[in-house]
Amino acid sequence: MDYSRIIKKAWKDYDPSKTIVKIQDISAMVSTNHVFRIIFEDEDIVIAKLSFFGKYEHFKEDHRIIHALANNLLYPFENLLAKSLLKNNRVYTYHHKTGKVDTWVVFYNPARVQNRLPKRLEEQQIRKLGQQIGRFHRACSRVSKVLPKSSKNLSTDINTLIKQLDTAKLKKQFSAEQIEVLRYHCESFLKNRLLFNAFAFESIPVFIDWNIGNFSVTPALKLYSRWDYDWFRMSSRVMDFYFLSRVVSDAGDKTVFSYLIGPLNEDRFIIFLEEYHKINPLTVMEVRFIREVYRFFILNYVIKDGTHFFSEQYASKLQAEAFEIYLPSIDRDFDPEKIIEALHIN
Repeated sequence: MDYSRIIKKAWKDYDPSKTIVKIQDISAMVSTNHVFRIIFEDEDIVIAKLSFFGKYEHFKEDHRIIHALANNLLYPFENLLAKSLLKNNRVYTYHHKTGKVDTWVVFYNPARVQNRLPKRLEEQQIRKLGQQIGRFHRACSRVSKVLPKSSKNLSTDINTLIKQLDTAKLKKQFSAEQIEVLRYHCESFLKNRLLFNAFAFESIPVFIDWNIGNFSVTPALKLYSRWDYDWFRMSSRVMDFYFLSRVVSDAGDKTVFSYLIGPLNEDRFIIFLEEYHKINPLTVMEVRFIREVYRFFILNYVIKDGTHFFSEQYASKLQAEAFEIYLPSIDRDFDPEKIIEALHIN
């Protein structure tokens, strides 16, 4: 795929009056998405995101919701989110479809960046992050009623995977035994979603992927900027907790990563939740649903969409680990009662 040519076509469609002189690939090289810095003749700079993960309609829908969110968030989060460029008062997206190539592009203003969190956090940093995420979720809750509607939810994604389990493609990719393991976990998720009354949880904007490379903080450890919207969706706030548990984990940020359930069991995550709970109280059912959020993450982002989102090397590694480690650990290794007791929730 000729990325530069697609980006030039997208920009020409957006604003042919500005001439591109340089396109620099600044991608993290972990996912199939690509990020570019575009430099113009007049030295202006914008960021281009090129993606072929998921569906174009969902990509466009998500960015319109994020734009509405960015414009409606109040102080101190009014400038937190990286802004997409608009055309005719709507987020501009470009859909490139020729032959087997089906991809889409969005342009952003460069994100303002202050400090990155260290690879391994100290206790005070964990407490500050818990407070900040609690406040950010509360701010998102306050504006969620005025945001555009989302066509995605957790059940639709899992039901899509259930249908795919009977296709020739997945039967070729996974063994009959692995297919049955996936079917069990899909059915367990849907059953427990009903059991925990997750349909009643408030739906707010969640960004899910809270890797330390996706946001910056002030010297006082307040959230300063957030970018990278690959896994954005409207859902329960607990969808954000697995990645946040990884941020505060004892192991810290890793160059070579896995998606182990362990961080959800650490005392460091309970410290994070203690501070979050003071700001934005959690319920018993939400805490119990954290297990299902992890199950959903493995089923949806590692199994269903893994080969589309992650680079080939990571997709094969993570999917193999899903069957060997992640899925067997779900019903065995997570104890929500420990968190419920620590937070003194009735």
